Amino acid sequence: MSSKKTGLGQGIQALFQEIEIQETPTHGESVTEIELREIRPNPYQPRRHFNEEALAELAESIRENGVLQPIIVRRSQVKGYEIVAGERRFRASQLIQAEKIPAIVREMDEEMMIKYAILENLQREDLTALEEADAYHLMMERLDLTQEKVADALGKSRSHIANHLRLRTLPDEVKQLLNEERISMGQARTLRGLTDEKAIIKLAKKAAAENLTVRQLEKLVAEMKNRPQVAPKTTKNKKSIFVRHYEEQLMDKFGTDVTIKEQGQSGRIQIEYTSASDLHRILVDVLQLNLDD
Repeated sequence: MSSKKTGLGQGIQALFQEIEIQETPTHGESVTEIELREIRPNPYQPRRHFNEEALAELAESIRENGVLQPIIVRRSQVKGYEIVAGERRFRASQLIQAEKIPAIVREMDEEMMIKYAILENLQREDLTALEEADAYHLMMERLDLTQEKVADALGKSRSHIANHLRLRTLPDEVKQLLNEERISMGQARTLRGLTDEKAIIKLAKKAAAENLTVRQLEKLVAEMKNRPQVAPKTTKNKKSIFVRHYEEQLMDKFGTDVTIKEQGQSGRIQIEYTSASDLHRILVDVLQLNLDD
């Protein structure tokens, strides 16, 4: 497979060394016509959004010239076929209401499907931030990798991986605004500074409607965080800059929200997780924790 996206680390070659998707028939394979209704996308595909204008152009090309490059599918363990490569061609064919599409049926196990879906998508330039985050999460959950190993394999910083993973905890309405590019990743990261879901959604909609800059949104988030929910008698419980610094480090370390609550000289640390596998990942990270001084 030729690389379309630069910047992937050398570790990716070792991690996916067996991935070499030939888009022409091999080992006695042949091209066959398969009905579109029998085909479904790769269930491990992190990519959820396709440029409608580009799909429409491809659909017109297919209407005039047919599908020039067959898609690759594997037989589903449930029913029909699952796409290995060529989902854009499949979707474009659906747009013109084609009944069949040329395809190569290839033997492929579950792990290979997962790895191919991840690698094929991470090489694209037009993944949304959330789709990129889903790809990282899929690598960690299905391939049993830590954030450090994902970062090393892809040639990314640990904070890059962690910041993307934290986007997955945003409310669905905010995720939609992010996927539609009505708010930026920088704005989405800023919103993660709030814990109240209603406040996050409200500010996200405001940012989209008024085209706020990240700096303007940061100011609103800071004002909201400093606004007392119940009028306090004193301000002695305000977090120090050091505690906030450690919270940020822990959030980058674990890729999830972390809150440090002080109670005099003691206190507690609250770490959020989204599933049993996410909890396992965090516990593995705890064993190799190394905070800055």
